[in-house]
Amino acid sequence: MPDLSFVIPVYNEEASLERLYAELTAAAAPLKLSYEVVLTDDASTDRSWSILQQLAQRDPRWRAQRFAYNCGESAASAAGMKAAGGDIIITLDADLQNDPADLPAFLRALENADCVCGSRVHHRADHWVRRLSSRIANAVRNRLSGESISDAGCTYRAFRRSMLAEVKFFRGAHRFLPTLFRMEGYRVVEIPITPRERFAGYSKYSIGNRVFKSFADLLAVRWMKSRRLNYRVAETTRR
Repeated sequence: MPDLSFVIPVYNEEASLERLYAELTAAAAPLKLSYEVVLTDDASTDRSWSILQQLAQRDPRWRAQRFAYNCGESAASAAGMKAAGGDIIITLDADLQNDPADLPAFLRALENADCVCGSRVHHRADHWVRRLSSRIANAVRNRLSGESISDAGCTYRAFRRSMLAEVKFFRGAHRFLPTLFRMEGYRVVEIPITPRERFAGYSKYSIGNRVFKSFADLLAVRWMKSRRLNYRVAETTRR
């Protein structure tokens, strides 16, 4: 089993995949750790799947799977995590707005935490409309969930694979993964990451699907937090 599993959902990112391969390979080499890259194509309508097949043939550390139909980012992320075998899972986007050069910072922070989340709140390179939509979405999520995650929309994260056994996935779960981990008692921290402009393609998110479409998911998480079992065993007898 590899030390690291990079889990990457893909949807219509044909122009970014070759560069993603080059940058991630270059960033992972100095880590001196074994790794795999698990990519899930969410039924792309461009040449993404063809390119992923070529990358998998070129490098056996790269593995790809393709959905029969479009299922969304949470499903693609969950399927990739299920297929991953590394002790540590690192999730990131395929559009290269997540800089692979930040990997050492994630691994250092993980020495004192169970989950490390990237935060793009400082000097984001996005258009002001997208920055505003993200700020609104984060404020709404934190207000209703009782959380303090500064950038819940950033899916650049590192955590231990064993933690997934206690998490139930649902549509939109990728936005609330840090909260779901905290609900199970795990330590979650944030680190600043390098903001980068999208290399190619277009964003699949807007104010509508950042705030309004995730509202039902947010209410579900709020309900789960209010109804979770909370107990501590003081002592037991011997078997």
